Amino acid sequence: MKKAYVLINCALNKEEEILRDLRNQDSVKEAHGTFGAYDIIVEVVCDTAELLRETITWKIRKMPHIRSTLTLMGIGGQI
Repeated sequence: MKKAYVLINCALNKEEEILRDLRNQDSVKEAHGTFGAYDIIVEVVCDTAELLRETITWKIRKMPHIRSTLTLMGIGGQI
């Protein structure tokens, strides 16, 4: 299993709509609104790194009202 966290900036007052749509995606395990530089944080889990990349690139980043994203992936083998 591959996991990534996606930080999202979205259009003003669209957070609830985006959260609802994100939570309906199979690969999204958690999605929460945040305070600070980003509006939403999402935990995405897929079977392969390729599927993870495709999910983030084509399903999340292309959603309406998302302005920008920052994806964080863990490093395997670190304690």
